[in-house]
Amino acid sequence: MARQVADHCDHLCVCRGWGGVFTLSTNTYKSEALLAPANESGGGGLASMAGQLGGLASLAGVNLGSGGGSETQIALATLQSRQFIGNFVHKHQLAVPLAATEGWDAETNQWLINADRYNPETQTWLKSDDAPADQPAMPTDWKLYKAFSSKLETNTQKDNGLITISFESQSPVFAQQVVELLVNNINAHVKKEKLAETKTNIGYLRQQLENTNLTQMQNVFYQLIEEQTKSLMLAEVQDEFVFKTVDPAIVPEEKASPKRALICVLATLLGGMLGVAIVLVRFAFRKEDV
Repeated sequence: MARQVADHCDHLCVCRGWGGVFTLSTNTYKSEALLAPANESGGGGLASMAGQLGGLASLAGVNLGSGGGSETQIALATLQSRQFIGNFVHKHQLAVPLAATEGWDAETNQWLINADRYNPETQTWLKSDDAPADQPAMPTDWKLYKAFSSKLETNTQKDNGLITISFESQSPVFAQQVVELLVNNINAHVKKEKLAETKTNIGYLRQQLENTNLTQMQNVFYQLIEEQTKSLMLAEVQDEFVFKTVDPAIVPEEKASPKRALICVLATLLGGMLGVAIVLVRFAFRKEDV
């Protein structure tokens, strides 16, 4: 019996229990990608170079960067920051899916636009009648950040350091696209910053090289310039700069929530228990009256 109720409720938007009807929320889907730190310490790469030349770089006043672990943590913090998410939402034009939709049409693979918030024909935002006069029609960056971050989740496995980035949406296609774009964008963002930092270091080292006559310091600068140039060359050809994809995001076929089967079964059981309790109470009072 419970199995039949679960199967029936999994295809409906309402579940009938004892004494009423339980309205269930819209399906949401979660897409996730499994990642690994691209520059782990322990044998080579940029992190190893930073460890070997850290003393020389400090002597010359140059910062070669930290190890792979802290770089990964900084990248994850950047990924969830207001500035990065705000730029990400505007760059990929995600404001409408985040703040002006009522649902997702699985048959047409299109968003159901809220006509009171957005006009797709003129591509303009609309204000509700009860909205304050000084409130802009388009949602603010803060509201877009809150809407996006509430659907974004990152988890780091303590045993192996692998990272999971997931995004939940009413559209399974949209969820997969967002995760894929997030991974690509954070890699490109960190790579751009590291390239700029390395070029600044090389320029500083060359300037200091011209200003010193000490042979020992010149050798230090030459070695640092050589290693920074190697770092620059490696970074330019490395697309997965901070996160290496172990398992890419896919379009989910199973919904993440709500668990309609569980909700309906629990509602039916609770309704039945409540009904039995009422019958027992009425029977007890009737027996006392007799």
